[in-house]
Amino acid sequence: MITFLEGLLDHKQPARIVMNIGGVGYEVFIPLCSYDRLPPEGDTCRILIYHHITDASQKLFGFFTDEEREMFTRLLTISGVGPKLAISALSGLPVRELKTALINGDVKRISSISGIGKKTAERIIVELRDKFTKGEQLDAFSGGEGELGDPRLRDAALALGALGYTLDAAQKMIKSVSLKLTPEMTVEDLIRLALTK
Repeated sequence: MITFLEGLLDHKQPARIVMNIGGVGYEVFIPLCSYDRLPPEGDTCRILIYHHITDASQKLFGFFTDEEREMFTRLLTISGVGPKLAISALSGLPVRELKTALINGDVKRISSISGIGKKTAERIIVELRDKFTKGEQLDAFSGGEGELGDPRLRDAALALGALGYTLDAAQKMIKSVSLKLTPEMTVEDLIRLALTK
């Protein structure tokens, strides 16, 4: 199996690139999130690959990060979701936003992606929601309000989990006090506030 390609970026379009590896051109299909990070044509480029093989064809799908490739392979495990729809999902939402929408069960957000209807969105959520680790769930939770989120929210929720609270309970407790978050507040302040609320 091909894991990555490194060579000259011969040609690029929003959904597809051609990599020149030792004089051989490899066609690679990519999501928009990877296209945005491509160097100019003619420059050296390294791209992670998912090699999709069926009875009828072989196709290469490329990604810039392991996180993108991992989300793509998770989407492929769902009945009725093929590579084209998985690439569309990654083009429609950045990985972090897609993960957050899946974990939070946001059908409206996922069905806003081109090619994904309400029923497909519901199926994707049901099949993937519980497959994320607690760390990923907390990352999605702490990143829900802004692009980068606040790591103090995640750390406070983890600390509450260590005190014996369930993940859901810890998230609800921290979410209830997150609006009072100020730049001066520490993780300990957040935990104290959550426990006294």
